[in-house]
Amino acid sequence: MGSYILRRFLLFFPTLLGVMVINFLIIQAAPGGPVEQAIAQIQGHDVDASARVGGDGGEISSSQTQRQRSEGSTSKYRGAQGLDPELIAELERMYGFDKPAHERFYQMIVRYLQFDFGESFYRDQTVVDIVLDKMPVSISLGLWTTLLVYLISIPLGVTKAVRDGSKFDVWTSGVIVIGNAVPGFMFAIFLIVLFAGGSYFNFFPLRGLISPEWDQFGLFHKITDYFWHLALPIASMVIGGFAGLTLLTKNSFLDEINKQYVMTARAKGLEERRVLYGHVFRNAMLIVIAGFPSAFVNILFTGSLLTEIIFSLDGLGLLGYEATVNRDYPIMFATLYFFTLLGLVMQLVSDLTYTLVDPRIDFESREV
Repeated sequence: MGSYILRRFLLFFPTLLGVMVINFLIIQAAPGGPVEQAIAQIQGHDVDASARVGGDGGEISSSQTQRQRSEGSTSKYRGAQGLDPELIAELERMYGFDKPAHERFYQMIVRYLQFDFGESFYRDQTVVDIVLDKMPVSISLGLWTTLLVYLISIPLGVTKAVRDGSKFDVWTSGVIVIGNAVPGFMFAIFLIVLFAGGSYFNFFPLRGLISPEWDQFGLFHKITDYFWHLALPIASMVIGGFAGLTLLTKNSFLDEINKQYVMTARAKGLEERRVLYGHVFRNAMLIVIAGFPSAFVNILFTGSLLTEIIFSLDGLGLLGYEATVNRDYPIMFATLYFFTLLGLVMQLVSDLTYTLVDPRIDFESREV
C-alpha cells in the first residue's frame, strides 16, 4: 500500500499542472480582465481606480485622465482608446500583465508549489489570509452536511432495500422524490420564512456563523451558538442532498441481494442480519464510498454557494464566485488550486477506505 500511495502522490503534480494550464488558457482568452475593468473605471472617472495606478502612490487626477484621452492611443484592450499608453503600461505592470503569458504562468506555478498565492487585486490582503478567513464557514457547511447526509442516507437506503415494496418504502420514496426535485436553496428560503423571522417564527439567526459576542461565551455556550447558527443552512443542504445517495444505497443493496452468493449464504442457514451486514454491506458500500470525495468537494464549494448567499455566510463558495465576477485572478487560481488538490487527496482517501470496507481489494498489485 505504501508504494501505491507514493505513486498517487507523484501523480498529483501533473494533474494539478494540467488543470491549471487549461484554466489559465481559458481565462487568458476571456474578455473583461482586470486591466479592462480598471480602464472602464478610469473612463468613468472612478477615483479609487485612478488612485491605484502608480508605483509611487500618486493619484491620477481627472484633468490628467482627460489630457491622456485627448492625446489618443491605440490599445489591445477594449475601451482604452484615448488613454495614455504609459497609463496602460502602468496598469499592465500593476496586474502583472507586462510579461508574456508563458512567463506569468511559470512564475505562478513556482509560487504555488511554495503555497505562495500572492495578493488579491482588489483586497488589501494576501490570498492565503483571505482563504483562511473564509475557510471555517465552508468547512463547517461541507463537513457537517456530508456527515449528516451519509448518516441519514445509508441506513435509510439499506432499510428501503431490505423492505423493498413495503409501505415504508413507498412513503419514504415520496419524500425522496420531493427532496430530489426541489433545489436546496428553495428549502433554505422556506426555512427562513418559517423559522428565521420571515413570517412565522423567529427561532434561528439569519446571518453569520457565530454571534458577535461569541468570544465572551463559555465553552458550552460557544458550541451551542455555533450549531444554532448552522442549523438552518445545514438542514437546507441535507434535505436537498440526501435523496440521491439514499437511492444509490438502496439500488446498490438490491443489486447485491439478488446475487448468487447471497442466496448461497442463506441456503447455508446464516442469519439474515449476518448475510446483510457481513456480506452484502461491504460490497454494496463500495459504490457509495466511491462517491464520497466528489460529494464532499461539491458540497464544500458549488453546493454551498447559494446557501452562503442566502444565509449571509461568507465562505469559499461565495469568495470564488465573487473573484470570478471581478476577475480577481490570484483568488480564482488559488481557489482552483486548493479545490483540485483537495479533490485529489479525497480521492486517495476514498481508495484507502475501500481497503477498510473490503480487505480483499489490493491496490498494491494494480497499476495506477
